[in-house]
Amino acid sequence: MKSRIPIEACALSVRVALGCWFVFSGGMKIFGSGLDRFTRDVANYKIVGPPLDALAAYTVPWFEIAAGLCLMLGILRRGAILTLAGLVGVFSICIGWAWFHQLDISCGCHGGDAPIQYWWKSVELGGYLLVLGWLWWMENRQRRVG
Repeated sequence: MKSRIPIEACALSVRVALGCWFVFSGGMKIFGSGLDRFTRDVANYKIVGPPLDALAAYTVPWFEIAAGLCLMLGILRRGAILTLAGLVGVFSICIGWAWFHQLDISCGCHGGDAPIQYWWKSVELGGYLLVLGWLWWMENRQRRVG
């Protein structure tokens, strides 16, 4: 007899994995390369200047960590999904801006110096939005059913 994994269990594992990823990502910005480095990375996009670049750099990682933890632990799941989708959406706009202006910068995600590969980053961000959209659909489906 074939074993079937219920879709809810699949959603749980995706939620936990995605939450872990965003906690790791936010943690790397704060504790890995440091917020000063992340502030320089944000400034390299040339979208906002001081002090807004520092404000973004010092707040975004904490939102990533908080939303990732909520997603992992199943606390305020819809709010966590919306927060992460908003962060990914804003970052997508920033990537588009940098791509349009042909900036040769690192993305600032994990403190590396490698320049952004814009096509791959677009695919990655699109994947996040698809997964977050699916999780949102699952949350709404569970509310209607149960």
